[in-house]
Amino acid sequence: MQVANYFSGLSGGRCLRDERVETKDEEWSDQMSVASANIQREQKAYNGPIFDADTHLFEASDAFIKYLPAELKEKYTIEFRVAEDGRHALHVGNRKVEITADHYGDGKVPAPGKLHDWLRAIKDGKSDIDLRVDMTPDMINPADRVKKLDEWDVRSSILFIGHMLAALTYLEGVEETYKVLNAYNAWMRDHWTFNYQDRIFAAPVVTLENLDLAIEQVKWCIKEGARVILMPMGPYNGRAPAHTDHDAFWQLVNDAELRVVFHVGEAMYMKDHMAVWGERMQQSRMKQTAFNWMIAYGERPVVETLSSFIFWNFFERFPKIKLLSAENGAEWVPDMLVKMDKVRGIAKNGFWPAGQLKKRPSQIFLENIAVVAYPEDDIKGIIESTGAYNWLLMGSDYPHSEGVESPDVFAKEACAELTPEQTRAIMYENGMRFMGLPY
Repeated sequence: MQVANYFSGLSGGRCLRDERVETKDEEWSDQMSVASANIQREQKAYNGPIFDADTHLFEASDAFIKYLPAELKEKYTIEFRVAEDGRHALHVGNRKVEITADHYGDGKVPAPGKLHDWLRAIKDGKSDIDLRVDMTPDMINPADRVKKLDEWDVRSSILFIGHMLAALTYLEGVEETYKVLNAYNAWMRDHWTFNYQDRIFAAPVVTLENLDLAIEQVKWCIKEGARVILMPMGPYNGRAPAHTDHDAFWQLVNDAELRVVFHVGEAMYMKDHMAVWGERMQQSRMKQTAFNWMIAYGERPVVETLSSFIFWNFFERFPKIKLLSAENGAEWVPDMLVKMDKVRGIAKNGFWPAGQLKKRPSQIFLENIAVVAYPEDDIKGIIESTGAYNWLLMGSDYPHSEGVESPDVFAKEACAELTPEQTRAIMYENGMRFMGLPY
């Protein structure tokens, strides 16, 4: 199957941890808390509103079974349990999802926003940070998440799936894949809704593996109020996503003005390519090679996917669709724009399956595609290279351990050398505009 594993990849950010003042004198403690909050505000690189373009949920206990057809429960019940090797891991039926082993034991999760701690743990030969915490209500429920957003002055956000991320590559067979995804999407609709008060836009998973089933799937998403959908990177059945054979599907997406997201992940369409190099996919973090991280989790899948949309003249046919790259970073964009413009000239008299482009590929990209940057990206250099910043968005990756501890930290990490106007655009305005929200 071409359903990508969107397991969170390498993002970045300085991990800040608040120091709590403890005292027996409650009044003095309150005064110190106010003073501490004032100091914290003064130290912030950015004090304005925020749009967070990369957040995640953790599933409630009924997420994987509530709507799962009875005939699929033996093969596709998704749950954490101890495997035969003694390791606690997510299982899809009787298959252990290797990448999850030992990450989520006893219902606890790695502490959110600890990227630097996570990187140190990897350096020390560990699979994750040692610090485990109980899931907090905001990780599980929309009303509690909104309280967290209010605390951070996040006006709106995009929400991606949780443990389901790691299970997707274990789906087999076209009809079974759609049944499992549709069951999960129905739970997401019930539990989070697809648009919670314009504050949380949850993204159901949609795949083009079968055109008729994809049309049925996206019609349901639109009817249930989805504003953004999450799709696998790469081709489908030997065709580009933007192939004209798929136009009936994309016309529905266009008419509904949906946003389409391609999130970082193990690009399973490259499985045969990696095998040529003697590389295996679907491995634990500790078993994956650097080559695998670079190619299967690197920029190649997102560059191939997005450039394909442009060269298939997609936005000429469907001008109301906007695409988003999430948690793939942004440092690959300048080179991609240069190369696309160059090969357009080289192929000027070549074969254009959906017609010649009326604009430079770089201009088409900047007008129709947004990208969630990593905090460690050289955003100033990226802006100077591309000549624009209207396409760059921030993302915290909350509540994953490899993200920033709070969204405002992104500005301190990534935007220190930017103008106030550029910072506000990346932290807030670009995301609101991408979702069609007033700001």
